[in-house]
This record gives sequence, C-alpha cells and structure tokens, in this order.
Amino acid sequence: MTTPDYRLSQLETLEAESIHVIREVVAELERPVLLFSGGKDSIVMLELARKAFAPARIPFPVMHVDTGLNFPDVLAFRDRRVRELGVQLIVASVPEAIAQGTVREEPNGSRNRIQTPVLLDAVEKHGFTALFGGARRDEDKARAKERMFSFRDEFGQWDPKNQRPELWDLYNGRIHLGESIRVFPLSNWTELDIWQYILREEIAIPSLYLAAERDVVERQGMLYAVNEFITAREGEQVRREMVRYRTVGDANLTAAVPSTATTVEEVIAEIAVTRMTERGATRGDDKVSDAAMEDRKKEGYF
Repeated sequence: MTTPDYRLSQLETLEAESIHVIREVVAELERPVLLFSGGKDSIVMLELARKAFAPARIPFPVMHVDTGLNFPDVLAFRDRRVRELGVQLIVASVPEAIAQGTVREEPNGSRNRIQTPVLLDAVEKHGFTALFGGARRDEDKARAKERMFSFRDEFGQWDPKNQRPELWDLYNGRIHLGESIRVFPLSNWTELDIWQYILREEIAIPSLYLAAERDVVERQGMLYAVNEFITAREGEQVRREMVRYRTVGDANLTAAVPSTATTVEEVIAEIAVTRMTERGATRGDDKVSDAAMEDRKKEGYF
C-alpha cells in the first residue's frame, strides 16, 4: 500500500499562508479593504482573496489610490477585473486632492509622497480598520523589516522600532479607535513566486508585463517608454526596442527593461537569473535616496 504524500509544494505553502492571513483579518477586524492597482502583486492578492471566500463573494471592497499618472492599460485591466468579481471599487484620487488644494504636487514629477495624505483621508472617510497591501519583503529593505500585520497609529504612521511579535503565526489585530493595521499577505513571496503562481493559476495580467516593441528614451541608465506622460527631452533620442515592464507604477517614473519574454514562461526564465529587484531596476522615484521607501512608510505610505 502506497502512503499518500501530503507535503505541500512551495507555492501551495505560500498560498495557504496568505489565505490564512486574509481570513484572519476578516475574523478580527471590522472594516478591511484591499488595495488593488492592477499590478501583478495586487492581482495575485485579489485572486487569493477570491479563493479564501469562494464560492461566496469577497466580503470587502477594493481601493485604488489613483495618482492620475497610471498606465491606461492597467486602469482598464483594473476596472475589468473588479467587474468580473463583482466587488466594490473605491478610487481615492490624487488629481482631485491637488485641485482641492489639500496636497501640492512636487516639482520632480513624483506623486508618490502626496499619495499618503490621499490614502489616509480615504481610510478616515470610509472608516477602514485594516488595509491589505501587496508588498513583498524581497522588494526593498524597508519592506523586509515589516511584519505581516503592521500596526499604524492614529496618524497612519509606522514605527519600525515598535512592531508586534508574530510568534507561531499568531497575529495581534487589536487596535484603538482611529488606529489601523496594514496587512501584507504576500510578505514571504518573491517576484519569482508571483510569476510561477500566475502561470499555475492561469491568471490574466496587463499586456505591459510582456515584451513588445516600444518607443523608448534613455534616462539615468533606464529605458522609459514614450507615452502621454513621457516625451523626448532636448538631446534625447527616441529608439525602438523590445522591452517589458517588471512593475507598473506611475507611467512618468516607471522604466521598462530590455526583454524578449513574450510569454509568462519566458518571463519566469528571465526572473530566475536576475539579481536586481524590480523596484531597483525600474522605479525612478525610489532613487531619491537609499531610505526613500522607509521615509514614505513612516509617513503612512504602503
């Protein structure tokens, strides 16, 4: 008689952990919301939330902090996916906040820092007590410090020196009025895990993640695709190259990478041999300083 093998694969273990965390949040906290931008990590997180409660609907809304500088293809994908799942989409708009005078745009073109007050205003307006985010520890050293349940004070701020222990996967979601918890179900995943899961589950993704011939300009050693937010400056040459995006942030500050990967399998083969994180390779807004991400997180950013 053959003994059944009940051991879980790497992806099955990660999936089970993430689903456990999502269910734990819904059991512990009153008003959760999932941040969904249409990027690959939030796509996987939304799929895990669907699995966690299937065949019922996802029991919380999704929210996107829209900077007004997003790739149109990604926004179209976002809207299509929430319609398919029948979940409520809340959009917190940075352009509206700029027009109302509640935030001021920075001269460097980045809207990352001014996303924070827009996010915090939306949290207060809707009374959210827990926010799911798709951050992974392999992306950035600031994110590597953070717990699965990340406590935020009444101002939405994070203190990296004051974090709650998570022994034996026990999570402390106790908060007082005005406080909240940021929850990162994908903390232990890597970029390679994300892509292998997308392949295994046959999850749809925006076409920007796959290589195609695109018009690009080179700035600070990075390739930026020409679009409504990026045009060639004086002295810059537009050239045609095969590129794809490893991450899809703001279109004016997110660079593409040279690639011939036109399928998910080919993307996985590329990622398996790369030695630079996707944020380090493509995000111009993270190059302000070595502590750019941690500084923003302390202020209330994801």
